[in-house]
Amino acid sequence: MSTTTDMKPADTQKKKSGGFTGAAANYVDERTSISTAVKELGRKIFPDHWSFLLGEVALYSFVIILLSGTFLTFFFQASMVEVHYDGSYVPLKGVAMSVAMASSLDLSFDIRGGLLMRQVHHWAALLFVASIGLHMLRIFFTGAFRKPRELNWVIGFVLFILAMAEGFTGYSLPDDLLSGNGLRIIDGMVKGIPVVGTWISFLLFGGEFPGVDIVGRLYSLHILILPAIIVALIAMHLLFVVVHKHTQYPGAGRTNNNVVGYPVLPVYAAKAGGFFFIVFGVVMLMASFFTINPIWNYGPYDPSPVSAGTQPDWYIGFADGALRLIPPGLEWVGLGGTWSFNILIPLVGLGLFIGVVLLYPFLEAWVTGDKREHHILDRPRNAPTRTAIGAAGVTFYAGLWAAASSDIIATHFKVTMEGVIHTLQAVVILGPIIAYFITKRVCLALMKKDREIVLHGYESGRIVRLPGGEYIEVHQPVDEYERWKLVSYADYKPLELTPNARGKISPVQRVRAGLSRWFFEDRIAPVGTQEIEKSHGDHH
Repeated sequence: MSTTTDMKPADTQKKKSGGFTGAAANYVDERTSISTAVKELGRKIFPDHWSFLLGEVALYSFVIILLSGTFLTFFFQASMVEVHYDGSYVPLKGVAMSVAMASSLDLSFDIRGGLLMRQVHHWAALLFVASIGLHMLRIFFTGAFRKPRELNWVIGFVLFILAMAEGFTGYSLPDDLLSGNGLRIIDGMVKGIPVVGTWISFLLFGGEFPGVDIVGRLYSLHILILPAIIVALIAMHLLFVVVHKHTQYPGAGRTNNNVVGYPVLPVYAAKAGGFFFIVFGVVMLMASFFTINPIWNYGPYDPSPVSAGTQPDWYIGFADGALRLIPPGLEWVGLGGTWSFNILIPLVGLGLFIGVVLLYPFLEAWVTGDKREHHILDRPRNAPTRTAIGAAGVTFYAGLWAAASSDIIATHFKVTMEGVIHTLQAVVILGPIIAYFITKRVCLALMKKDREIVLHGYESGRIVRLPGGEYIEVHQPVDEYERWKLVSYADYKPLELTPNARGKISPVQRVRAGLSRWFFEDRIAPVGTQEIEKSHGDHH
């Protein structure tokens, strides 16, 4: 007895399902519902503004790091066993060095494409840290860290710290003279910590510096632990971007049919793919034409020589500069040991600086009492105190960063080392104060200028004589989009002191109210509707 079944000829099955590819796609979708996720993600709008590409540069640089680093792991040997070099680089033939240094030289001179991949890896790492830093500066000065994005700021800053750690561990792997001196500085800083410093150093290096296998330990951190944490944090960061939606600039979309950006699929995905290859191409060109970290010039690490003129990678310079700027002789012997304040002061100062930057979104929200959600970015001029704080922080960082090259500055400009150090000490202490006041005055002046433009329009250069004989200049009024951008900021006011249930005002409340008055002092109120109407009436 025959029964009908749903079996059909193979060509009919292919036609109905769209071929084997369509069948496979249907199979996956029926079990994962991935099409729904792709559809929802594809509808997300990505703002069409160049500053948002800084985060993409960081992401694409990290992809390049992973690709080039995978190539390098096949040939690099993370061992400190001593060998005598017998590779192609003649000046170092027969020189005793570690296996790590020898394999790095082999990568540079004996393995096809090895030097290119080493330089691609190094340049991409520098670009990764730099793009994260610039991305965070954009977020800070535009206020994109405010509610509900405070946690994403924390994730981004932790990524910045981990990127520096990842760069430093990779920079130390070749076991050359430059990386060895960098590790020696880290060892000295760790040993300067009272009570536990020596034990931490022994735990880190596996004994007295340079230890028995510090390269192997750094290698595990560099290729396994730190990248895994970074990947997880990047995934969290992107997830929060999708959940919270992108911020946008005031007045955005005026030239794009009043749309602030493009959907991810298909427009933005295509643009992002092209931008990735642009970033990859630029990194390849830099690696091809500009030498970086020529370890063969430095030779293997030896504790006896101190190489003059060698500098750490730029992102570690601020820590090195802080050590150089501390006056000598700040030591005290007591309580069973030597207290090296010339190390403790930089450690504590840098720790406080990093902590303030990490927690700044929460500090500003506490000072201002602002609990609202923000999805429109601030123009930096419209938040003068925040912008001034950012300028002060950048000046402080720049002073420390410049101090890491104090010897280079002294030799190149033929000035005394003491003069350079004293000048940079003044820059680090007085520079942030000067930068704060100048930046705030500039922001307030720009806000006043915006008020004038909203009330009276732009100067047109046309002079008209009135019937009474008076000459006036005709002003060109701004349109609605421009006016909205100029007056889009809110008129916040300082917090008022209010007694608690017991009728008392706590010291914490007084401090908070004082900081709030300082944050909002000299603020320019935005132009109101009545002012605009009155100004237009007077103008007509």
